[in-house]
Amino acid sequence: MNADAEAPQKTNFTTSDNVVLEAEYIIPSSCSAIAVLSHPHPLYGGDMRNIVIQDLFNRLPEASIAALRYNFRGVQNSAGSHGDGETEVFDSQGAFRFASALAQGKPVISVGYSFGADVSLTADDPTLAGWVGIAAPLALLAPHEMSAGADTRPTKLLVPENDQFRSVAEAQEICTNWKKTSVEAISGADHFFSTGTKTLSERVADFVVTFF
Repeated sequence: MNADAEAPQKTNFTTSDNVVLEAEYIIPSSCSAIAVLSHPHPLYGGDMRNIVIQDLFNRLPEASIAALRYNFRGVQNSAGSHGDGETEVFDSQGAFRFASALAQGKPVISVGYSFGADVSLTADDPTLAGWVGIAAPLALLAPHEMSAGADTRPTKLLVPENDQFRSVAEAQEICTNWKKTSVEAISGADHFFSTGTKTLSERVADFVVTFF
């Protein structure tokens, strides 16, 4: 973390259905936008300190992008119980609104990984400026019901070249009719980013800088 980034701050926020979720955020002294980081599947060990989310949380502030990460309901110190991705949509929406208040008018960008990608691509809020879906299965929730697909705000899908669950070609086909979506392969990566996450974080930062 560079010298301009503040230390992570622990907090919590309440969803529209009154579930209290734990979160952490970093807001650098020079901030162009805030990214809301949604983690992978909690029933398979996913939480807000997953290696992909951790790398984004560390690196985005170095690019003057604030970062908010949170645990979905039922994970660690977040209240509630797992909702198969459906009630987790309320979690993402609450995170977007909380991030907007933290960033004081700066653009709010949704950045979800795996399970968190499908959930956050489905979630929407007036405060949201755009979406990034990382290794989105495009199956845990129905793609035709994802808010990002029907919207003119920009969406970027970052698909690992060797993703075990959704190929680049399949993602492109599913998103053919999405209004303002681009699909980009992450060369050499698999779904779990076992070869590293640095390139991924750079692509997310590039998307934010380009559009916002």
